[in-house]
Amino acid sequence: MIDKKIKISSGLINKKNKVIYLFIFLSLNIFGLTGCVNKKAYNHNNEKPYVLTTFTILADLAKNVAGERILVESITKPGAEIHSYQFTPSDIVKTKGAKLIIQNGLGLEAWISKFMMSAGDIPKVKLTDGIKPLLIDGDAYAGKPNPHAWMSPKRAMDYVDKIADAFMKIDPEGVTEYKSNASTYKAKLELLDKELRDSLSLIPKERKFLVTCEGAFTYLASDYGMKEAYLWPVNSESQVTPRRMVKLIKIIKENKIPTIFCESTVSSEAQMEVAKSSGAVFGGTFYVDSLSGLNGPAPTYIDLLRHNVGLITQGLSLFPLEK
Repeated sequence: MIDKKIKISSGLINKKNKVIYLFIFLSLNIFGLTGCVNKKAYNHNNEKPYVLTTFTILADLAKNVAGERILVESITKPGAEIHSYQFTPSDIVKTKGAKLIIQNGLGLEAWISKFMMSAGDIPKVKLTDGIKPLLIDGDAYAGKPNPHAWMSPKRAMDYVDKIADAFMKIDPEGVTEYKSNASTYKAKLELLDKELRDSLSLIPKERKFLVTCEGAFTYLASDYGMKEAYLWPVNSESQVTPRRMVKLIKIIKENKIPTIFCESTVSSEAQMEVAKSSGAVFGGTFYVDSLSGLNGPAPTYIDLLRHNVGLITQGLSLFPLEK
């Protein structure tokens, strides 16, 4: 009887020990996993300054200036709609250890003030400071600055200069490298500007009318002698109205515009209807507020502009002019 009680007690102790061991095992694993997550979230290579940009295009510009001296990441992912982006707790986590946040400005990032309140006291630079903006023409936004200055390679060079200046402040030892990287990249943008100008010169003067969903091509149109029309001024007011659609259809018919386009971060459904009603062809998808993925048509800023201008040239050049 005593032996039986001992065996029962021993079994209870063994079960209790197993429960304790299991608890310790799970605790250690959870702790380890948490440590991995935190390490991944917070370890941005302490040997390098860490910089955030508000969207992927600015990250690409900044990486070309940074070289190997600075780690650059975008708060938003490829494909994100930038104007009214809803940031997440994981976006705030990204700011830990950041030495600088780079934004476009001119009202593009409507969410940036709230984001900075959550992120804390991190230096910030606006790349459009000092740039004379082109103004939005017509509609509720009339007279307000168009924020899409990066769509002009010439103005993107100003962005590069501001990025280099900001990097030299947070990492003075890299002055020579940042100046060299900026100079090299600006030379590429100079060549890109000539390339785009040559390509768009193939379009007959009567056809140089760019129709898009968003009025994001004002700077590009200004650089290369084009007119533009769109469904809405900026994506923060992307709700399509019958009045806007009717107005755009009228412009397309009156100017005999053969091809119209839309952007990757918004639905092209309304523009498809405009094409159908106006007799125009839908010519494809532009990249404006975001790069594509690495395997897409616009993995870099230079690729983005080449892709867009390629579509414009093809869409407005290959149809025979009506006499």
